[in-house]
Amino acid sequence: MLTDKQVVFLREELATATNPLFFYDGDADGLTSFLLLYRIHREGKGVSLTTTSNLNESFLRKVEELNPDKIFILDIPLVSQEFLDGAKRPTFWIDHHPPQDRKGVHYFNPRIVDPSAYIPTSRMAWQISERGEDLWIAAAGSLADWHMPDFIDHFIERYPQFLPEKSDLTTTVFKSPMGKLIKFFFFIQKGPTSEVRKSIKVLTRITSPAEIFEEQSAAGKFLFRRFSLINQKYEDVLLKAKKAVTRSKVILYAYTEQEWSFTVNLANELIALYPTKYVIIARQKSGEMKCSLRGKNVLAVLQKALLGISGSGGGHDDACGAVIKEEDWDTFFRNFKEVVQTLSE
Repeated sequence: MLTDKQVVFLREELATATNPLFFYDGDADGLTSFLLLYRIHREGKGVSLTTTSNLNESFLRKVEELNPDKIFILDIPLVSQEFLDGAKRPTFWIDHHPPQDRKGVHYFNPRIVDPSAYIPTSRMAWQISERGEDLWIAAAGSLADWHMPDFIDHFIERYPQFLPEKSDLTTTVFKSPMGKLIKFFFFIQKGPTSEVRKSIKVLTRITSPAEIFEEQSAAGKFLFRRFSLINQKYEDVLLKAKKAVTRSKVILYAYTEQEWSFTVNLANELIALYPTKYVIIARQKSGEMKCSLRGKNVLAVLQKALLGISGSGGGHDDACGAVIKEEDWDTFFRNFKEVVQTLSE
């Protein structure tokens, strides 16, 4: 968590920004973090990183185009020193991935003090915001990143239609109405770029989840209908992925770029359904296999499986990602299974 001093500092920096630029990760934790901070003053612009987790010098063109007075980086695990040097603006980076050593940035990461800490960026953004009407955004962001927020009782009291009672993470995320609200923040970022941008712009003005899920306004109807169409595509792919489950300790479901990308969501749901297994969801695109991996200490398994392989990966201990060159895929998957087998012996 952020300290009280850090919260005050960040609130002041947001309050005095006239044209802030928010770079955020293109998942539910990243989007909700952006919404929580943007909706405090409704100033500036947001840029989502959807195809990379590395904010590098190529994004300096956005800085020049939008000419912000301050930059806020949210839930992005890697930021290059070249970007920070070239930005030439006060920059504030709030994250919860493995700490990085960078200069020229105000860096906030609870893992610097406690390497085992797991606090989603949206939970820290909620510390800064604490706008009561945005409680639903904060709850969805934390739960989407597999973290039960300490304010969940308050959420249940206010929104019993989404979560009637407190339960464990698996039940809350996948077996309660809350699951749809969580998926909403993932899925609304999918599809044609113009529709995604319109959706997020509309979302910055939504007053409550009921406005969306009960279609109480034209804006709510627009968002709900987009979500419903995308969610149906997801359910179709999920059904195929479930059929890939065998007695093997490793679940592999691979699909192509001809289908919409639901890699992270499929991995999360399958590991919740089969918690004793390892899950690899791989999407073939442009000569590479882009993967989400889940399982106990799967990051360590991945690192061993990548030895001698043309590919890279990283993330959290039990949830990580990787990109493998297609020509090395069979070797990588064989390595992965061998490492898992060794752990089972």
